Amino acid sequence: MTVDRSFAPKESPSQALGSEHIHSFLHHLQAEGYADRTLRKKKSIVASFVRWAVEKKLAVHDLNESHLTEFIERQTKKTNERINFERTALRPFFTHLKGKDGMSGLALVSKTSPEKILKQCYGDYLRKDRGLTENSIRVYLPLINDFLNELTMKWGRFPLEVLNAQMVQEFFLNHIRNRSSEYVRLLATALRSFLCFLFICEKIPVDLSSCVPTVRRWQASKIDGFLTPDEVERVLSAIDLSTSRGLRDRAILLLLARLGLRASEIVFMELEDIRWHTGEIIIRGKGRVNDWLPMLSDIGEALALYLTQERGVSRSRRVFLRMSAPRIGLSGPATIGHIVRHAFAQAGLCPPTRRVTHLFRHSLATTMIRQGASIMEIAKILRHRSQSTTQVYAQVDFETLRAVARPWPGPKEVSDANHP
Repeated sequence: MTVDRSFAPKESPSQALGSEHIHSFLHHLQAEGYADRTLRKKKSIVASFVRWAVEKKLAVHDLNESHLTEFIERQTKKTNERINFERTALRPFFTHLKGKDGMSGLALVSKTSPEKILKQCYGDYLRKDRGLTENSIRVYLPLINDFLNELTMKWGRFPLEVLNAQMVQEFFLNHIRNRSSEYVRLLATALRSFLCFLFICEKIPVDLSSCVPTVRRWQASKIDGFLTPDEVERVLSAIDLSTSRGLRDRAILLLLARLGLRASEIVFMELEDIRWHTGEIIIRGKGRVNDWLPMLSDIGEALALYLTQERGVSRSRRVFLRMSAPRIGLSGPATIGHIVRHAFAQAGLCPPTRRVTHLFRHSLATTMIRQGASIMEIAKILRHRSQSTTQVYAQVDFETLRAVARPWPGPKEVSDANHP
């Protein structure tokens, strides 16, 4: 695809925006697998922005979020769809300029508030000091963001100097009304973690984490849904292996069904984690703990078929890539849920629980315990730190209990028992 060079810069490429920046950006998008039609649309927006920046006499190192907003809002009569499209096209262009010219000063945020800095420091604390995965961090940060925003709106800034237990409890109680027990538990956990972080970093003089109310969580309060071995095979056999998506999805489903992997473990699996010579797969589990699991024959065949025929070339080291551009790793564990639901629809089955990705994990544990495996053996396969966690997964359903239960004695049996 050719690039219009009608407005070459007068300054050096590292200083002024010009056609070589557009040309480089488009080649980058081509390498990511974008279609020509999409490239033409993005080229139009980026070229328009470059012309605007040249008129404003803006150098590359001067660009920031305010310029992006000013460009988008220069015309008042725009639909929200058009605004979102321009913003979506220009943000990757900004990122590309930063990487291409090595300018660490390319700011995409016009002004960083103390609350944003605090949230960023908390994210780094979770990542580096606590060893949380990126998926867990993405769960915690929005909850803490709500906490920061609400108190900032009331006080004009986040009140670190006067933060007390009453403020924390008032926020917590106001935000748990009509919410699910899972949300309440997550909010309590996130608040305790954040308040502990503030105390450790000497932002507050007293550890307020203990003031967050405890949320009771009943162990084994209900029997989760599971699939029978026949249903698992029905889902696996329903995948259309004549398509690129089918080859990818079958490999993912086999990892779920045969090894009981978590969705996040599949998403973040990299090419180096597959040890073909030893027949093992490295699993990057919770708390940055790595485990080795055997690469079963059907899993190895599915992975080899996908990697050699359909994955294609990508700079990403992730095993499983998106089907559409950019050809990078899957966005997150939720994508695995979409893949599983699609497979159920193809098989004509309705999943018995909303936690569809964990369904295979629970089904594997249930099948193993019915075949005589011990709790210790199941805990080793599922990589649980505590065997009490395994007992929750490996509950036996009520129908199985009815099959082994003795019948309740009738009136005659009771009478005979009382009068031998």
